Amino acid sequence: MRIILSTLILCFGLSTATAQEAPLAEPPMTFDRLADIVVALDEDAQRRGNVIELTLSDVPVMIIADPSADRMRAMVPIRSAEGLDADELMRLMQANFDTALDARYAVAQGRLWGTYIHPLSPLEEAQLISALAQTVTVALTYGQSYSGGAVTFGGGDSRGIYEDILRELLKKGEEL
Repeated sequence: MRIILSTLILCFGLSTATAQEAPLAEPPMTFDRLADIVVALDEDAQRRGNVIELTLSDVPVMIIADPSADRMRAMVPIRSAEGLDADELMRLMQANFDTALDARYAVAQGRLWGTYIHPLSPLEEAQLISALAQTVTVALTYGQSYSGGAVTFGGGDSRGIYEDILRELLKKGEEL
């Protein structure tokens, strides 16, 4: 079953708590609990040892956990790293600063990846779901907005890049 990312947020009711609501304490995240959450998102998810593979919005996702090191990593393949030039690598680093949010672009094993890395035990359900949405989104927006979602951290170069693109498009529109 393929899940649309916006549905994830609606299905799990990830609204922010009001000042009057006391946050409910969650149990520490374990790999078994993480797997249960992932299977709720994609009933076809496959668990093999410390790896879970699933598909969200037609994007393959792999989650690897190392409970003894208390770490987890969600990752999605984007493309071969071969041919990434200096300008593209610079753009990826700019996105990591302000638009990729908690997800990151990374290069490993000859591939460009969208990744999210976090300590396992303090990870909360809403964080996990947000992490998966952001990681898939950096893959889907690669080559375009390089974004992990609707929010931009700011203070980086992306806003100026978007403004340049908008000016160029507006200029082309005037020529029509």
